[in-house]
Amino acid sequence: MIERRLSAVVLEALATHPVVFLRGARQTGKTTLVSALAAQGHGATYLTLDDPDTLAAASADPAGFVAAFPTPLIVDEVQRAPGLALAIKRAVDEERSPGRFLLTASAQVLVLPSLSRELVGRMGILTLWPFSQAELEGRPGCFVDWLFGGQTAAPLVAEPGDRQDLLRRACTGGFPEVVGMAAAGRRDSWCAAYLDTVLQRDIGSLVEIEGLVALPRLLSLLAARAGGLLNVAELSRTAAMPRSTLDRYLALLSGVFLVQFLPAWSSNLGKRLVKSPKVYLTDAGLQAYLLGLSPQRLAAEPRHAGPLLEAFAFAEVAKQCTWSAVRPSLYHFRTHAGRAVDLVLEDRAGRIVGIEIKAAESVSEADTAGLRALAELCGERFHRGVVLYAGRRSLPFGPRLHVMPLSVLWRLDEA
Repeated sequence: MIERRLSAVVLEALATHPVVFLRGARQTGKTTLVSALAAQGHGATYLTLDDPDTLAAASADPAGFVAAFPTPLIVDEVQRAPGLALAIKRAVDEERSPGRFLLTASAQVLVLPSLSRELVGRMGILTLWPFSQAELEGRPGCFVDWLFGGQTAAPLVAEPGDRQDLLRRACTGGFPEVVGMAAAGRRDSWCAAYLDTVLQRDIGSLVEIEGLVALPRLLSLLAARAGGLLNVAELSRTAAMPRSTLDRYLALLSGVFLVQFLPAWSSNLGKRLVKSPKVYLTDAGLQAYLLGLSPQRLAAEPRHAGPLLEAFAFAEVAKQCTWSAVRPSLYHFRTHAGRAVDLVLEDRAGRIVGIEIKAAESVSEADTAGLRALAELCGERFHRGVVLYAGRRSLPFGPRLHVMPLSVLWRLDEA
């Protein structure tokens, strides 16, 4: 079994919080992770509400259901029985010791009103993404921690991958069921079934909305805009959808972890910065499927490679942020003059790291213009800037600026 780096973080949270909520997209491995914790020392009773009898019992008498089992208790797919939240709250208020309940769900807590309302202040929230490349390679995945370290030189990366290897990884994505599939046709079939399940069953079970048929087309429109600024007015016109309806659908797609919104970085630096968020799909493999992209097509039509590799790199960085010692916040940066940085990481001390992502195999000084603009605005807060590209060499590119292969995201072994 592939080790999940988030396992240690879950155990840390259980040592602190009475309730830990593990969220993430369907089929990212939440059940496998919590089952492994139960079998390997956490000592919890494991229950899943995917079982019809268990779900019926939890729904019929939530308080009696919670009282019937000793803690620690793991409840998988807790969103299926909303009444459990109040019962768990009462149990925690009676005995507020850490690690009593570990809950999982394939939806954000904000679209599960009972959880967010009843367990506020009692619950730690963690997110499990699809596999990172570091996890698949059995490596520590310490690039984010390196970014905020004190080293001044870019590390040499052993055995950097080539561009075709990067495209293969991006088109495959990180869902556990997909990474072991050799045939592209099987991956496409899995993605089609997966999206149908999430868009029809999961969203339909969370809220009653009309027009579920419009969601697949909206998701395809978002896939075509991945890595770009979210222009809701333009998207509303293209989708022929009222703004109010579109806002609701976007919230739902985010709530079930199909899309992610990357906010704009801001500080008290005036009004020269663009505030619109960027939009990404949760997994680059799903984006490739929705756009009909494959490594072979990307080799023939390289113009499509840039947005896909940016989405792939964004996801890899976001995954590492969930287990890094620094745990920075993620943003993007853009000025009205056109200077932009794909990813901005800010730690709790206010230090800033910028990352530019390029699909090319070479880099010019123009590729660092956004990083230099960010460094000028941030002053001493600017800790480091990195251009990740499809080449093979790590190079210095100015004070606190580095050019590094994209493969450093998973092949860097020491922070």
